[in-house]
Amino acid sequence: MLTIALPKGELLKNSIRLLQSVGLDFSAFLDSGTRQLQILDPSGQAKGLLVRGQDVPVYVEYGQAHLGIIGYDVLREKKPSVAHLVDLQFGHCRMSVAVKASSPYKSPLDLPHHGRVASKYVNCAREYFHSLDLPVEIVPLYGSVELGPITGMSEAIVDLVSTGRTLRENGLIEITTLYTSTARLIAHPLSYRLSTGDLHNLVEHLRHQVSLTTV
Repeated sequence: MLTIALPKGELLKNSIRLLQSVGLDFSAFLDSGTRQLQILDPSGQAKGLLVRGQDVPVYVEYGQAHLGIIGYDVLREKKPSVAHLVDLQFGHCRMSVAVKASSPYKSPLDLPHHGRVASKYVNCAREYFHSLDLPVEIVPLYGSVELGPITGMSEAIVDLVSTGRTLRENGLIEITTLYTSTARLIAHPLSYRLSTGDLHNLVEHLRHQVSLTTV
């Protein structure tokens, strides 16, 4: 039986909708009254795990799930040893550098040497500023990173942006985009090579469904 790790949060509804299109139903996870973290598809073909987004690639990498659905931002930050299979074309967002709208900084290169940049995406932020040869201090924050510039703790933030509303409501503006992110289908490399549980067939069905929605 195949096991699929599904992310809590923004990607869950579209992930379940996509799996339903290939005959797998994990919609019970959307029931506000359930506390179940593991359910069987009614057809008995697969098992679903409901996990924190950051943990999806961990379950896949360690072989507790054959497949997983997670944002590219998590893969880029964590760099897990998993097979990247399909860009699922939902969950569109971008990783951006943002500053206070009233600040003098119009591009990342305007930031002061050894200034502070707050982010929960520590590795991505560090790699980006290293590529600019701009020494900065990366301040790890895992809550509302927008407070960094607002309180003066940091000159900038690196964070995931969808509509930009949160930035605007807190007086921040984007000054550059590091990359764009969408939901991705990932697999345990050995399971995929061996096509455990007819994994290749399921992946091709999912790939086909994604192509139908992007035509």
